[in-house]
Amino acid sequence: QVQLVESGGGLAQPGGSLRLSCAVSELTFSRYTMGWFRQAPGKEREFVAAISRSAVVKLYADSVKGRFTISRDNAKNTVSLRLNSLKPEDTAVYYCAAANSIQAISTDSSYDYWGQGTQVTVSS
Repeated sequence: QVQLVESGGGLAQPGGSLRLSCAVSELTFSRYTMGWFRQAPGKEREFVAAISRSAVVKLYADSVKGRFTISRDNAKNTVSLRLNSLKPEDTAVYYCAAANSIQAISTDSSYDYWGQGTQVTVSS
């Protein structure tokens, strides 16, 4: 059974940093595009970042560009998201997802597998 397990969420102050990780099992990890999405209370789930199979292509939402960094380790079957310069509006549940596709990777319907999410709260 494919599993995606996120970790690293928590409470951070505005301007602070967090690092999210997603461990993937029972999947040929290197064949999948990996993405991060988030959903704030009362809002639709939105794209945050995605990384191609070989990590050559990285895509970011405009709202996080320059502050968040996505990376992956194909040897360890993990994908990470570094969150810097956090803002209160970054508060959300963050989900990692795997897509057996290189098309439309900013669209959640392109993803085949999802984690359970990890809460990020930015507050002073």
